[in-house]
Amino acid sequence: MQNHTKMEKEILDLLKQKSCTKQDVCRKTQVVFTSLQKLLKSKAERLSKQISKEDKCIKVLYSSKGKFEAQLKFSGDTLVFHMHSNVFDFPEGHSIHKTKYVKEDKLRSFCGVIHIYNFLSDSLKYNRMNDEGYLIARIFINKDAHFFVEGDKQLGFLFKDFVNQQINKDTLDKIINSAMIYALNFDLQTPNISDVNVVSVYQILEMNSNQKIRTAKRLGYKFSFEK
Repeated sequence: MQNHTKMEKEILDLLKQKSCTKQDVCRKTQVVFTSLQKLLKSKAERLSKQISKEDKCIKVLYSSKGKFEAQLKFSGDTLVFHMHSNVFDFPEGHSIHKTKYVKEDKLRSFCGVIHIYNFLSDSLKYNRMNDEGYLIARIFINKDAHFFVEGDKQLGFLFKDFVNQQINKDTLDKIINSAMIYALNFDLQTPNISDVNVVSVYQILEMNSNQKIRTAKRLGYKFSFEK
């Protein structure tokens, strides 16, 4: 019985530490994502109004399907922001565990995650199920609202100081702007003819309605977890 009591105490301690921390991180990430949604909506309205003075055909549109997802459509690109409902830690050898900040409190390494994907707007508009989008950045947020971004170019090097930087509306706006600039500079490239030289009868018959031949931008880098 004494051994059972000891084990139950360990369970309670783990629940109090890890589980409570994870719940706290999840709540903070949700607050950040709600703020992100509001910023995206106001940015869409502001940019759409400004660009319409130059070209009424260009629209900047915001949409959302719930508390975990938001979309920002601009020209031929759409950014999809998705908050994961779970909380994650990092592998033992990750640089985050080597910082004094995390060594002082191991629970600081638990992070919520917001993914940013780049799709061609037509892929979503025409439900082209064979088309591909790309994960261009991941925002990691911990219980202290400290954050860093893993991504390419400015998305990676502007937001990597996990120890000192806290996420707020200003940093969120900079992340949005950087993601938009990245997507606009990440142009659609024609595939090699050898990759698309075989087409099925089904694809041709369906092409007018659904455009079944796969279309995607070409990604020029890999995340740290990719081999």
